[in-house]
Parts: sequence; C-alpha cells; structure tokens
Amino acid sequence: MIRVSNIFKSFGELQVLKGIDLEVRSGEIVSIVGPSGAGKTTLLQIIGTLSRADRGQVWIGDQETGRLDDRRLAAFRNREIGFVFQFHHLLPEFTALENICIPAFIARTGRKEAENRAHELLDFLRLGDRADHKPSELSGGEKQRVAVARALMNRPAVILADEPSGNLDSVNQQELHQLFLKLREELGQTFVIVTHDNDLAKLSDRIITMRDGQIHAS
Repeated sequence: MIRVSNIFKSFGELQVLKGIDLEVRSGEIVSIVGPSGAGKTTLLQIIGTLSRADRGQVWIGDQETGRLDDRRLAAFRNREIGFVFQFHHLLPEFTALENICIPAFIARTGRKEAENRAHELLDFLRLGDRADHKPSELSGGEKQRVAVARALMNRPAVILADEPSGNLDSVNQQELHQLFLKLREELGQTFVIVTHDNDLAKLSDRIITMRDGQIHAS
C-alpha cells in the first residue's frame, strides 16, 4: 500500500531524515512515535507529498510519487490522501458541510454529488444536525470529526494524521481513537499517525519509533 525506500531529507546543514525504509499495508493503522525533533512530521509530509525527499522513493499503491510533476502531484494528493491535523484547519467562514465539500470541489466534483457525500459522512460521524453550523459553533471534538469527514471526502487510499488528538480533552481523545478503529473496521481505511498520545499508539496495529532521523523499532 505504502512503501518508503531510503528517504533522506535535509534543511540546510541539518539532516532530518537519514535513510528511512517503511512499509504500511492496506487497512493498517500505524503510529509513528518518538521525541520532538526525531523527524516524524517531516516523514509524514514526504509520505503525503507535501514535501519532496532529497533522495529515495515513496510509493502509494502503484504510483511512485517522485515521478509526478507539481500539477499531477497535487491532483494525486487530492484524490488519494486525506489529512487530519492537530488544529483542524477548518475555514471559519464556511459551514461544516461546506468545509467537508472542499476536497471534492477541488477535484471538480459536482455540487449535488459532493453535498450528498458530505451529508453521508456527517451522518456516519454523528454530526448530521451540525451541517449548517460554522466552526465557531462546534465543540473541539465536533471540529475534529468534521476534519476527519473532510479527509474522507474523496475516498482516499490513506489518511495521514499529525497529532490528531493533541488538542482534545480526554473524552474527545477517546472518541477520536474509537472513530479511527471504526473507520478501519467498516471502511478498511489505512492510517499513518504521528502522535505523542500513548493511548492512541497502543490502539494501532503497529508502532514505529523514530529517533534522530531514523527508525529504531517497529
């Protein structure tokens, strides 16, 4: 499903990733843990095609992402990868429904089809009555579930999550953890999660430990 081979990345004189090899199977939940500065987020950004490696390859399905130019890479990212961040990054002027529809509109999906899909996701995530609410009218847990729905909008091959529960209280953290398990069980969704949340990591199928730009245990 995902294959990362011999990835190196530097920022100026600082070498952040030092020959990373990683494979993630379809339908697997993998957590990446380690101290701050280990290179976890940089690796996630390279897997997600938000950043290019200096050296090495990233395969998602049968596509080697480094072979794509910027335009084709953006289209691939929109279609195949969903993102969930610590700070949900919802657009404040748009409703929950409109925020969820954004990836579909970027993919030039028709409005009716996009809105029908968004309503399905809102119902699935128990947010059907919040469709017309703006982010300022939602709780922290509701905002993050809207962000998850947005990530799912285009039926991506993988969801990449960077500290997804880091800004939630303990109750909403647990709800988000269970949601990820439900999405894997019911939709076969693949997840790669960077987290400092030990409870979330323990629920994963596999924990990858990074330190000093390298994988030390998996």
